[in-house]
Amino acid sequence: MAKNLVIVESPAKVKTIKKFLGSNYEVAASMGHVRDLPRSQMGIDVEHDFEPKYITIRGKGELLAKLRKSAKAADRVFLATDPDREGEAISWHLVTALKLDEKKMRRITFNEITKNAVKASLKNPREIDMNLVDAQQARRVLDRMVGYQISPLLWAKVKRGLSAGRVQSVALRIIADREKEIEAFVPSEYWTIDADFSIPDTKKPLTAHFYGTDKKMNLASEEEVNAVLGELEGVDWEIAEVKKGERTRKPPLPFTTSTLQQEAAKTLNFSTSKTMRIAQQLYEGVDIAGEGTVGVITYLRTDSTRIAVEADTAARQYIGEV
Repeated sequence: MAKNLVIVESPAKVKTIKKFLGSNYEVAASMGHVRDLPRSQMGIDVEHDFEPKYITIRGKGELLAKLRKSAKAADRVFLATDPDREGEAISWHLVTALKLDEKKMRRITFNEITKNAVKASLKNPREIDMNLVDAQQARRVLDRMVGYQISPLLWAKVKRGLSAGRVQSVALRIIADREKEIEAFVPSEYWTIDADFSIPDTKKPLTAHFYGTDKKMNLASEEEVNAVLGELEGVDWEIAEVKKGERTRKPPLPFTTSTLQQEAAKTLNFSTSKTMRIAQQLYEGVDIAGEGTVGVITYLRTDSTRIAVEADTAARQYIGEV
């Protein structure tokens, strides 16, 4: 029997992490959240400091029984759920649902599923971060209160099946306000004049933009443009000065969750759900010839652009080799 139990969220991670840790570790998955607010009622005691009332999610009973048995037989239990507020809350719920002995329970996190990252996390276990747990609970409670109290109003007054939410309702208001600004916009006609000049010893022509004489001249009609062109016709042109300089273009920053979704939508026409599904697979691990199942990206839900030292070193080494 393994002496240590490691509990992760997704079953896809189990095989990869088990390979890194060896026979002294049993790796099991919680399959996401194990406790939540009941669907049949608000589940929040508004009169007593908005205390949430959690129940075991339907269908998780058998899984929790297996995890409870494994945890009881283990010398140490490492909660290795995802390194964000949702993962922290899942670990906190697991402590209660599995009736874990806090003396042998520790929380570990890693931002990439690599052998070094996983083993390093085991050397630096910690307690559950209640600030993250409280942040997740606040989000969940707000979601429930807004959704359960406003959605029925939409059904009665607008259309049945509509929903309200902590984020989506605010986003809808921003979109509606912006649409009103667009509808109120009064377009005005404007024109520009550009001239292309050939410069000796250069391949590309120099494009000059018409500015005016003493001050900037706004061209509001075709008649004004033709009048300017008439004055310019047949005159001598002179390039008074050409300034040359260098510009430094920095490489793009590593993806955050939002920039990854934006780039995938723009370049590949992927939906948000497809992008996140593929990113989850890449994070949990893909089969690479000669290496087995390996995670190839860092944790996908992040607003940080920091690169891990290990990833930076590996990238530089690869570039040097090719």
